Amino acid sequence: MISHSAAPDVLNLPAQQPLAARLLPSGFYYGWAIVFACGALMFVSVGVGYYGLAVYLGPLQELHGWSNSDVSLPTGMYFVFSGITAAWVGPRIDRQGAKRWMLPGLVLIIAAACAVGQVQDLWQLFVAYIVLAIGSGMSAGVAVNATLTRWFVQRRAWAMAMASTGVSLGGVVLSPLNGFLIEQFGLSVATPVMAGLILVIGLPIVLFVLVWDPRQMGLPQDGLRPAVRVATNVARSAANQTRVWTVGKAARTVPFWAIMLSFLIVLLAQTGFILHQTALLEERLGSLTVATTTLSILAFGSIVARLVVGRYFADRVDLRILTVIMFVVQGTAALVVIRFEGAIMTYIAVLTFGFTIGNVYMLLSLLTSDVFGYVSFGAIYGMISMATQMSSGIGPLLIGLLDDITGSYDIPLTLVAILTYAAILPIWFAKPPKADLVKAINPLLSRSAPQRTTEPPGILSS
Repeated sequence: MISHSAAPDVLNLPAQQPLAARLLPSGFYYGWAIVFACGALMFVSVGVGYYGLAVYLGPLQELHGWSNSDVSLPTGMYFVFSGITAAWVGPRIDRQGAKRWMLPGLVLIIAAACAVGQVQDLWQLFVAYIVLAIGSGMSAGVAVNATLTRWFVQRRAWAMAMASTGVSLGGVVLSPLNGFLIEQFGLSVATPVMAGLILVIGLPIVLFVLVWDPRQMGLPQDGLRPAVRVATNVARSAANQTRVWTVGKAARTVPFWAIMLSFLIVLLAQTGFILHQTALLEERLGSLTVATTTLSILAFGSIVARLVVGRYFADRVDLRILTVIMFVVQGTAALVVIRFEGAIMTYIAVLTFGFTIGNVYMLLSLLTSDVFGYVSFGAIYGMISMATQMSSGIGPLLIGLLDDITGSYDIPLTLVAILTYAAILPIWFAKPPKADLVKAINPLLSRSAPQRTTEPPGILSS
């Protein structure tokens, strides 16, 4: 296994000049087009898939007479299979690029989304959600984040913050649209309409915009001007970013387990809250449309907070500190939802919870890439994602079971807060392994590229 400044797999990838690049000004750094493309992909895939799970929870119960836990179980299986797919596809993305996995993944999401509105038996919902999960695992988190980590290093947080805005916009725009269509026309009409958005937005982006690595276009990472200033973020130095890791070697380090354990806990709590939010607030506020609007509030908070953190903090300060702040805010917001049942306080608490959502996912990607670099990001992030996705699958099931048993969401949401606070401790151990430890794991890993001596320009490269 050889480590050097150019990722080994890039040397075997063909040069590319996508259609979108021919339409942009010559001075425009194409990496920002990649950011927009990744954001648009996440908008439709997460808006239809992930946020759709929360919207469908109540209507599926009402339409078929299923219990909360009945629908929560296949919802939980979605996260399990999405995680398994992410772990399987991650190393293959590192070797072959993301595009060849994104296309079939989006096709599977389209098919599964259409099927949700046609199911008659619970086993059919299991099948639809498993197919949806496999498609999401192939085309969403690992593929998108692995692409962004290759295009951006010194400005990675800002790029991820902008691209991840698509995730939140999926909640802001598509959740209420989905809820409106269900109330007016039913699931059988709403789900094909939502799937059609992926067809007309997602597939053209993969075909005509995306490029896996900037070197395929002869471009530098970040659009950097050479020899301007030495990078001050050691974790994002070329020496750290171009190390080659296997999952086995990464698993011998403390940071790998620190990241996995911390986010496994917090995403179990977060996902359980999000996917039951609509059902809880439909009871409290008296309308599915109003309840799905709170998903828009949640997503709006996610957009604002992530852009602020990504632009002004995440590329400059210790990511562990930011992560702890997000965990504290999330746990406290869950407690406020329990304590105050008035509409205004509910909206405020949901907005505050939203401040954490996008940042938690962004910080998971940033911590993983800072600790293990971008060359093996797909493999490492895919394995961590498998664990966090499985825990995310347990979250909705656990919340649903506790609601069925207790007849209230008070105890489940208290559990959300406790778990979130518990995730704070392990994150302090998530920092890049020391050079001597890396050398002990594999002497070849210590042979790294020279320090990058560049600084990021604006969006237009010179």
